[in-house]
Amino acid sequence: MRRESLTRSGSLTRRGYLAVAGAGGFGVLAGCISSVGSSSSNDDTLRIGAADSYVNAVSTSAGDWIKKEFEKQYDGVTLKWVVKENEVNEFIQRRKGDAPLKADGYVGVTPTDLVRAERVLGDDTDLFEKYGNVDTSNVVDDYWFDPKKRVVPTGSSYVCIVYDGTKIEEPESFDALLRDEYENGLLLANPQTTVTGLDFLLWTISAKGQKNYLDYWKQLLANGVRVVKSWNTAYSAFESGEAPMVVSYSTDQIYAVDEGKSIEKHRIAFPNDEGYAYVSGLGKFATTDRDDLFAKFARFLLTPRVQRRTAVLNVGIPAVKNASLPKKYRSYAKEPDSIVQYSTDELRKHASEWRSTWARQVASG
Repeated sequence: MRRESLTRSGSLTRRGYLAVAGAGGFGVLAGCISSVGSSSSNDDTLRIGAADSYVNAVSTSAGDWIKKEFEKQYDGVTLKWVVKENEVNEFIQRRKGDAPLKADGYVGVTPTDLVRAERVLGDDTDLFEKYGNVDTSNVVDDYWFDPKKRVVPTGSSYVCIVYDGTKIEEPESFDALLRDEYENGLLLANPQTTVTGLDFLLWTISAKGQKNYLDYWKQLLANGVRVVKSWNTAYSAFESGEAPMVVSYSTDQIYAVDEGKSIEKHRIAFPNDEGYAYVSGLGKFATTDRDDLFAKFARFLLTPRVQRRTAVLNVGIPAVKNASLPKKYRSYAKEPDSIVQYSTDELRKHASEWRSTWARQVASG
């Protein structure tokens, strides 16, 4: 498998897109979907931020299992999930405004999250800080994306296209997605507000080049790609048959097998034989005073047993060298021939510009 490290320099109408972008863009301090944290100073309660899909995914999620197992292992400790509509960005904006974060850390931090936090907060304020007393020697070397190692990788997969093989043939390239047979066929979570959508956008920029990607998106939009507010929304629509393709993850068949669903309806496509690397990790907020309790949680997440189980529940791949997927799932964790991933340096230079330019393209029709 070849890794290409890129270090080089409900569907929406136009009106609907503008409404969503205005209400839920990255710069907006969003309200809470379900925040189970509080301002209590109880030292035996750990509050961890997470995406809604990590706790309440329409497919499967690890949140409940992690909570039960962590509390079982550490008697008297309570783990509470803090879920915000705009995910990590909620905490970035709170930190910028010097407001209480009401959480001790975040699981699911991605390279783009980290870069955005650094851009918004500047050099004088950190959202995350490095944490000690945790053995990270088994973390896969290629998965580290934070040069300062404040965010420890806890899971990975590849962004791809999941398609219903009973309805369409595999889209073998990005150009193929422009053909009539795929008209109105692709569902995509909004790149302005979701990691999955943004990774797909970055992937198209890699494939088409910085000078040509907007022309490609103009054609893709003309062929009816549907941009929806969240991955949950997109995947739910795909599962209900509203469209035969969704931008999701290459480990999707793990979920299909676990739920007894048809593999034929959960086929994996890697346009251009590529997939965009998705890696996420656990970061400790710089404002927390629960260092010891947080370290226990980090050690817990990195144990082989937990890595194996959460990889299945999160439909992903373990992030540590001493754990692998259970044998029954291994053949269903698909990997592309070529892996695409922009470096944090390149994201720092261009991600905000690319995302904003894309948004203007969509808004202009």
